[in-house]
Amino acid sequence: MLRYLPLLLVLALWIYAFIDCLNTPENEVRHLPKVVWVIIVLLFGEVLIGPIAWLVAGRPRRTAAGPGASGRRGGWVAPDDNPDFLKSIKDEPAPSQSEQDDALLKDWEADLRRREEELKRREREDDES
Repeated sequence: MLRYLPLLLVLALWIYAFIDCLNTPENEVRHLPKVVWVIIVLLFGEVLIGPIAWLVAGRPRRTAAGPGASGRRGGWVAPDDNPDFLKSIKDEPAPSQSEQDDALLKDWEADLRRREEELKRREREDDES
């Protein structure tokens, strides 16, 4: 079993580099066009030259975003860090839980009345026929 370990590691690195290359946006790929990197990874994957070249030279650099760092461009922003979200909270007072419950209860009551009237109408139609 141990003799297959190097083969499995090479295969895993080959597959990882190939999928990473395919999922990387074209404008973030460094040094060569994305299509050329895919071909390099596929052709030279067995000897690890292609995947290692992709990881070292072609893959976009990912910097760790620490406190105060800008993070990803256009990525997800936590609500408490999003100025638009914070502004929307200040602009619109949120209804209290009891107001929400009252509105929901009124909707349920209206739906129940509508269903009761529909059942009564159907019963009258069945009695007449």
